[in-house]
Amino acid sequence: MSELSTAELAEVLAKIVINEINKTFQEPNHSLSAPPPPPPPRPTTTTTTPVSLESIANDYIDFTYKNPTIYHVVNHFKTKLQSHGFTYLDESSNWSSLTSKPGKYFTIRNGTSIVAFKFSKDWKPHKGIGIIGSHIDALTAILKPNSTKADVEGYELLGVAPYGGTLGDVWWDRDLGIGGRLLVKKKDGKVEQVLVDSSPAPIAHIPTLAPHFGTPAVGPFNKETQAVPVIGFHGDGEEDGPSEEEKKAPLYGKHSLKLLRYIARLAGVEVWDILQWDLQLYDVQKGTIGGLNNEFIFAPRVDDRVCSYAAMNALIESADEGSLADDSFSIVALVDHEEIGSATRSGIKGGLIEMVVSRIIDSRFSDERDIQELLRLTYANTIILSADVIHLVNPNFTSVYLDHHKPVPNKGVTISLDPNGHMATDSVGLAFVEELARRNDDQLQYFQIRNDSRSGGTIGPSISLQTGARTIDLGIPQLSMHSIRAALGSKDVGLGLRFFKGFFKNWRKTYDEYSGL
Repeated sequence: MSELSTAELAEVLAKIVINEINKTFQEPNHSLSAPPPPPPPRPTTTTTTPVSLESIANDYIDFTYKNPTIYHVVNHFKTKLQSHGFTYLDESSNWSSLTSKPGKYFTIRNGTSIVAFKFSKDWKPHKGIGIIGSHIDALTAILKPNSTKADVEGYELLGVAPYGGTLGDVWWDRDLGIGGRLLVKKKDGKVEQVLVDSSPAPIAHIPTLAPHFGTPAVGPFNKETQAVPVIGFHGDGEEDGPSEEEKKAPLYGKHSLKLLRYIARLAGVEVWDILQWDLQLYDVQKGTIGGLNNEFIFAPRVDDRVCSYAAMNALIESADEGSLADDSFSIVALVDHEEIGSATRSGIKGGLIEMVVSRIIDSRFSDERDIQELLRLTYANTIILSADVIHLVNPNFTSVYLDHHKPVPNKGVTISLDPNGHMATDSVGLAFVEELARRNDDQLQYFQIRNDSRSGGTIGPSISLQTGARTIDLGIPQLSMHSIRAALGSKDVGLGLRFFKGFFKNWRKTYDEYSGL
């Protein structure tokens, strides 16, 4: 092939450029002034996680945001259970009618504990009960009976008490909202519960001391005098003084007038209508899905709203789908006060599960001679899952974890073990759960504390002691336990829910293989 002259080469190049320009203008919706194409989108959970798990994660985030206090959580599940055909049973009423009415029910104690259950017409005590128990109390700060404190340099302060070990430095410099339960006297003289929630507005802030001040900024800090929430400043535009009716209000003088008026406005009532309250402070920041590949949930109050959410929704969905056996009895119990030892009427030691079981047996087998023997028979054939969060491995502190017992996110449920009785899991229970997971195609992880660390506790040992039923401690793992904000795997809420549904479906036939152990 002969070489082109300089003039011929220039002509060829010119034709190529003209052709490319013509092609550009022939392409639809394109011009020389069009912006460059956008960068590739940030990965979303839909590319890495089944839609169902993504949907569950987002629903859980909404649940934690809309229900910041334990009163809101119980009310949420009450509404949801009723919308799915569960009937409310007042603990103070007679349950004898259940003799001829197997079905779906729930009961509530003190507005802070809820037990939902479904029993079938063919259920007998020797079939036992599949129970999941969890706790719905979360670390918070509770207003003192008299929350007034002397103003300091014009700042209005709020008297609160730590619940479950709060008010440490992880609670400082956070946006703290206020909410909970009011006892309100209506015009007809009846007293009703009214729930309030200041979200998205915070009302309090616990300020840190800047490090510039040296030693005083280092700590340790006094939770009574140095961890006091600031809720206002007395400057211009002060509110009017109390009216004659406000002076007669039951809570007047026990809390600031400004706070009383604020809470009354939230509730849509008058200050003098409020007889008493149980108000708490909490992080108002909504949870979110995050991480480079959306592999995490960052949210408040994970311990233990997450296992409670998964367990209750598992029962509701199992009942809706008809996956519960015709001779089954299934229970989910969400109780209060686990974080402070459970020794209250609304905690696990208050016997709410046992009350439900005994009243069902009394109503359905009233013609039997020995109800106590039926109770013993029932619990001897029962499995209880004590569902509470457990620790994900923290990558910055891996040395404090026991080798081979370092749970990672997005694998689902973790089994909790402790040879010193802080967990109720025994070898038979462990083998049972492992077989159950195989049948349901679930993964399991394991956690046990090192010999040179101390173990936390759960409701498991207490409920196993009270009933004699075999109990297994397990839960969804999380980072930053007992902080004001935690992290967990974005798949793990849905994987936990799936595990609990598999438990309700298959626990009885799986446990039958361990007869006599």
